[in-house]
Amino acid sequence: MTARRRTTICIAALLGLPLGPLALLPAQAHPAQQEESAVTARARGTFDVQLTPRDPDVGVVDTVPARLTIAKQFHGDLEGTSRGQMLTAMTALEGSAGYVAIERVRGTLQGRTGTFVLQHSGTLDRGASRLTITVVPDSGTEELAGLAGQMAIVIEDGKHSYDFRYSLPGAR
Repeated sequence: MTARRRTTICIAALLGLPLGPLALLPAQAHPAQQEESAVTARARGTFDVQLTPRDPDVGVVDTVPARLTIAKQFHGDLEGTSRGQMLTAMTALEGSAGYVAIERVRGTLQGRTGTFVLQHSGTLDRGASRLTITVVPDSGTEELAGLAGQMAIVIEDGKHSYDFRYSLPGAR
């Protein structure tokens, strides 16, 4: 199996793409942060995602980390698009890997329009997944200024959905 194929399989496992149902849940907030990030709203919906492998940087022979671009279309309480980049690393042990990503979302969140940035950190530890997706502090613009929160991704039967728990000044 080629390194690129192994990386693709690993990423698919992390994101639950073609390897069957996989629910990726957010990690718990640090206790000191829990008071500051009180959840005042919840948004749910589905999304379509396209991951495109990128060639390694010039002169790089190693495939760790592998790099991909992300393109998403959100539906539901969040209507919009996102673009981002992902770095992944696999280990020699099948079912163990990691990824980090940053994506900028542009859209309307329950009637409020603007942009914000999501930061991903995911691991696959011998098949057990852990994923944290957090709004980058102070990344919200326009009507989404002040946005804070975490997003969970659920993949069932190959379909992606999100559960976004957030706080926003004046949220409904």
